Amino acid sequence: MKKIITVVGARPQFIKAAPVSKVLRKYFHEILLHTGQHYDKNMSDIFFSQLRIPEPDINLQVGSASHAEQTANMLIRMEKVFLDEKPSLIIIYGDTNSTLAASLAASKIHIPVAHIEAGLRNFDLTIPEEINRVVADKLSNYLFVPTLKAIENLKAEGITKNVYLTGDVMVDALYFGLEIAKKESKILSELNLASKNFCLATIHRAENTDNIENLKQIILSLGEFSEKVVFPVHPRTKKVIQENIIQVPKNVQLIAPLGYLDFITLESNAKFILTDSGGVQKEAYCLKVPCITIFPSTSWVETVEDGWNKLADANKESILNAYHSSYNFNSYNEHFGDGHAAEKIVGIIRKII
Repeated sequence: MKKIITVVGARPQFIKAAPVSKVLRKYFHEILLHTGQHYDKNMSDIFFSQLRIPEPDINLQVGSASHAEQTANMLIRMEKVFLDEKPSLIIIYGDTNSTLAASLAASKIHIPVAHIEAGLRNFDLTIPEEINRVVADKLSNYLFVPTLKAIENLKAEGITKNVYLTGDVMVDALYFGLEIAKKESKILSELNLASKNFCLATIHRAENTDNIENLKQIILSLGEFSEKVVFPVHPRTKKVIQENIIQVPKNVQLIAPLGYLDFITLESNAKFILTDSGGVQKEAYCLKVPCITIFPSTSWVETVEDGWNKLADANKESILNAYHSSYNFNSYNEHFGDGHAAEKIVGIIRKII
């Protein structure tokens, strides 16, 4: 049985890997390598159990550091693992430092790389994730793209070989997770929430958390929402709020980071969502929940074009303008696939290695 190493390191990658690993292990010996980029229990361990995937075979435990130091530590440790294990393929996901490091380490020692969620672009190289995804796409041998726009982006960069349109594995995970969540999640009753009577907020990007004024403006704007706002606080965000004594409005409820099942339950029952997460804005679209994205650009342009997502700057005026404006739901399409991306991806891998 051929050996494949799957590299994950952050919450979105655990979610993406879950449906693929489930199918992959029917035909290959998969080694799940966790870089340790996300290491908090609620940001890491809980996702493996809730998504019904085995614990990682290898955990590099790199932890937090600057982009350069974190990526360098991953490179050093991953190269050793790759050389020892000699896999037929390395699978990477998304656009994190784990993605970048794995693509570099594997390509340097001539191990083929498959990039799942390839071809996404913000067209802004000041965003670290944009650099990661561009480099990973350049170095990858096989590119599994979630949308037609992703194919267009790659073609514009001269990448046309071994590009496969499969749909988005996060849709697979979302549909799978919702079925489990309906039976197991009690988060609505625990927080005393009524469906479609609250807003869900998530803020984690460094551009919004490390810039104190940006974070203050975001939290201040939440105080003027008519709904109760449930705000699962990323560890980085919580630290900044506490250290800078940022006043949290009375209608905003700060809670600890949630497991996947509880989080998608809140997403699906929210009146609308405010976020700076690429994955969350896409999940909002798939769940037909209006969304405000606190970021100047998005790689999920379909959500904006179809009228379900509005982009806002990290200031009170911009956010409240988006909040008070009427949503024009132009259309809803299966831009991100039909929930069977994992089967398509593994089917292609079986043919190419």
